[in-house]
Amino acid sequence: DKSWIHEIVMSAGKKDACELGVIDTIIIKNVFGGLSKIGFKSCDQGREKFQGASLDFVWFDEEPPYDIYMECKMRLLDKCGDMFGTMTPLKGLSWVYSHIYLNEFGDNDIWYTQMQWNDNPFLHQDEIDKYSKNLSADELQTRKYGKFMHASGIVYDEFDENIHVVDNFEVPYEWQDTISIDPGLHNPLSVHWYAVDYDGNVYVVAEHYESNKTVEYHANKIKQISSRLNWHKNTNGMIEALIDSSASQRTLASEKSVVELFYDNGILVNTRVNKDLYSGINRVKGYLRNAKSEVRLFIFKSCVNLIREIKGYFWGNNDIPLKKDDHALDELRYYIMNRPEVPSKKEIKSELVKNKERLYRKLKMQRGY
Repeated sequence: DKSWIHEIVMSAGKKDACELGVIDTIIIKNVFGGLSKIGFKSCDQGREKFQGASLDFVWFDEEPPYDIYMECKMRLLDKCGDMFGTMTPLKGLSWVYSHIYLNEFGDNDIWYTQMQWNDNPFLHQDEIDKYSKNLSADELQTRKYGKFMHASGIVYDEFDENIHVVDNFEVPYEWQDTISIDPGLHNPLSVHWYAVDYDGNVYVVAEHYESNKTVEYHANKIKQISSRLNWHKNTNGMIEALIDSSASQRTLASEKSVVELFYDNGILVNTRVNKDLYSGINRVKGYLRNAKSEVRLFIFKSCVNLIREIKGYFWGNNDIPLKKDDHALDELRYYIMNRPEVPSKKEIKSELVKNKERLYRKLKMQRGY
């Protein structure tokens, strides 16, 4: 039954055998009693072919060139339209990776989901297995799992947004651990609040991430977020945090160090952090997923900059990570390296032991040490 079709316009071929030709436009009868137009374009026609029309929806099948993507966004502007796309990330770290996957501009209207072959009920497992054998490891990650790959590889390849990113919840007071800071002036200053449950699992529960601001501004932000979280203070009423040891240095532009400026604004920072890059990366990887496939690090959805940095952290030359967008990752390493080694989850604690630990941590919080 093709009674819903009002008109078909062909670019090539005959409309009475449209499946054998190339369709330009289909005009259909919509559920509101009017007519709707569906147009079909090919990206190799160039950006000019996408100009002019005001659109309600755009759907890309596979990744378009950036100029065509931007042209289609303009076509949606006056109708507040929506844009969708389904694609396999075969072009590597293209604009789709930065604009959509990392959402580098923090656009609240951008979202994505990843699917893999096993999500398709029409694919046969035997065919999947045979095809998989002919793919390299990187190509398999891209084609089968829809993952973006870099020539040198991602540092935290254990990270899985579906596992490590969790919905925000109210954290028990006794779980509160400490705050970690990576200082910055023109670069972002990154701060995260860390909590630990009774099984040693770490939760990143809040975030402050801004650039081109004074220490006083950042200190006030830290105090505001800490107040909202009812975060513990020491016996002198100060908030405590870890910070990069470079914050102890004074510059010609300032009579005081960053450490001293934070102290003047009510934040007591500890610069005794282990900054060893490789040990820190390995410890973080172990928290993401250890040799027994245990996961011990969970990040609240609201910590968008930490999540973005983890997804975009790649190895460069000489087995050194690319020094780009790693401010949150630096202070994550400081925090994880500051923690004691955690016993295996298989060492099950009795309820009596857990109750003792809860009481000890509660008393420790109340007394501020």
